[in-house]
This record gives sequence, structure tokens and C-alpha cells, in this order.
Amino acid sequence: MATSVTPSPTLARPELAGASHSTAQVIAHRSAPGRTGRAIYLTANIAILVFLLAPIAIVFVFALNPTPFIQFPPVGVSLRWFEKFFSARDFMHALVFSLEVAALTTVAATVLGASAALAIARGNIPGSRIIVATMLSPLMLPAILTGLALFQAYVLLDVGRPVWGLVAGHTLVTIPYVVRTTLAVLQNFDVRLEEAAQNLGASPARTFFEVTLPLVKPGVLAGAIFAFIVSFDQFPVSLFLVSPGNETLPITLFNYLKFDLDGTIGAASVISILLAVLVVIALDRTMGLRSTVKL
Repeated sequence: MATSVTPSPTLARPELAGASHSTAQVIAHRSAPGRTGRAIYLTANIAILVFLLAPIAIVFVFALNPTPFIQFPPVGVSLRWFEKFFSARDFMHALVFSLEVAALTTVAATVLGASAALAIARGNIPGSRIIVATMLSPLMLPAILTGLALFQAYVLLDVGRPVWGLVAGHTLVTIPYVVRTTLAVLQNFDVRLEEAAQNLGASPARTFFEVTLPLVKPGVLAGAIFAFIVSFDQFPVSLFLVSPGNETLPITLFNYLKFDLDGTIGAASVISILLAVLVVIALDRTMGLRSTVKL
């Protein structure tokens, strides 16, 4: 019994085979630039990451290298500089004092900055854009000029260089971070949620603490993190406002560099980096920062 075989349309019509081949070439030609662009994009991102992380890697190498100078590749791994850092009374006092100032600054900047952002966003204040620009101005001015201006103001007021003056200076340069992050959240805030709570009988205070504050918490916490890190590592403002015996860690390291340069500087830098990371992790664990803050 004969079996009939239906010829393939492509084989029956050679021009279709040629068309399919040309179509495949066009697709391959179009996908080649896409692969090239993706490779360039990935290469550029890797280069940026290396550029950002290379200084941190160098600091870690310097802190763990047993030699008293920067050497690459390192000749070994040693904790001698960390031991020297934690055994030095000046460094420990400066570290504790910096943490205290940063904590006070974070509280003050968070309360004042969040309150100001809420007033600007809800108060219908005339010239609110000018007010926002004024509050963000410390970010535009060199911090060393801010420190010099505050120092001159304290001299004119004859108050010396008290601890509260240092905290006030740090608060001045950290408030813009809280204001900006809180305003970013308030711009997408649904006011109808507050209206619904008040229509259900909630008082203004209860509405604020149970509705408004939880919804703006991501922006406030992000600003608080920036405030702590900026205050802890603040050098230009602290340079003018610290007093003998009450020096922050950056100022103590600066004075140490005048006479010596060894791995203790790297160890102190590593401690600063780890503290900043621990602050973020602690807020994430206690307040669920990862699920609410989108940086």
C-alpha cells in the first residue's frame, strides 16, 4: 500500500526557505546590539561598585596588616591595631563621646525635622518652597563655613564651646536629611486615612500617633539613620566646636595623624563603618526597616 508524503511548504517553495533564513539573520543582527549593550551596562555597574568599595577594602587591608604602613599585598593578618585602638584611653573616650553626641543629635534632628516637614506639608504655610530651600541650605554650604559661623556666634554670645553647642551644630547640618526624607513620604500620603479616623471618632492626637506617624515612619527612620551617621563622622563642624577633653573621634584621629600614621587609623575607620552598619541592622530588627523603607 503506497503512502503519500505531503511535501513541506518550505521545501516545495524554495523562496520560503530563503525568507526564513533571512529572517533568522535579521533577528540575530538585532539581538547582537542588545547583548552588547547589556554587557556594557553590566561592565559599567561593576566598575562603579569597584570604585565605591575599593576605599573600604583598602581601609580593611590597612587595619589588618601587621606593618605600620600601607602595604599591598599584605604580609599577613593581625589585630594589633585594634588592640591598640581599644587600649588607648583617648580613643575610647572619643568613641563614647561621639556616640553620645550622635545619639542626642539624632533625637533632636528627628523630632525637629519631622515636625517641620509635617508643618510644611500640611500647614499651607505661605512661601513653603522658600522655607524648604532655607532648611536644606546647610547641604549646599561647605560644612567648614557652618562650623566657623557657629564658632563666631558662640564667641559673640560668650558661651564658650559647650557640649550642647556641639549637638546644636550637628543638629543644624543633619536636620535637612530628616526633612527631605519625611517630605518624600508625605508627598504620597493619603489624607483620607486621617479623615476616616477622625470621622470614626479618633481625636487629633490619637489620629497622629496611630495613623499619621506609622505611615510616615519610613521617611523619619531613614532621616534618623542619615542623621546618626553624619553626626558620628562629622569633622568640619566639630573642628570648631569641640573643647579640650571633649573631642569626637574624627577630631582625635586628626590630631593623632599629626604625629603618627599607622594601622590604628585603619582600625578606627573599620569601627566607624561597622557602627554605621550595626545602626541600620538594629533599626531593621527592631522596627522592620527593611519592609517599610525603600531606599
